[in-house]
Amino acid sequence: MTRIKRGYIARRRRTKMRLFASSFRGAHSRLTRTITQQRIRALVSSHRDRSKKKINFRRLWITRINAVIRGGGVSYSYNRLVNNLYKKQLLLNRKILAQIAISNRSCLYTISNEIGRNPLECFKWSSRRMSSEKVE
Repeated sequence: MTRIKRGYIARRRRTKMRLFASSFRGAHSRLTRTITQQRIRALVSSHRDRSKKKINFRRLWITRINAVIRGGGVSYSYNRLVNNLYKKQLLLNRKILAQIAISNRSCLYTISNEIGRNPLECFKWSSRRMSSEKVE
């Protein structure tokens, strides 16, 4: 029987895996079976941590806003600030509010005081608007 030479496809697949695992330490970058296991583990971790990153940044922004609000010249908490933002229909998300809180605290105090001055005002305006729409 003559010797049959295998193709290059399996070697190409293993080379790609080795390139992926080239920065791993020890046997995790040298042995093929261990490379496949570590590759699966790394991809699972990266998928999980992409959503964790979003959660952690949101927590950080909320903490920063709350710290500035409670420490400064505003008489209420983060919870009421966000509630009043929704009532007034202002499009300031937590990331922007946190940046304002870090860079310009007086601006955040001004925003929160303007919003918190008369929280029922937006309900009066919206009910007046609805009644005028019905009449027309």
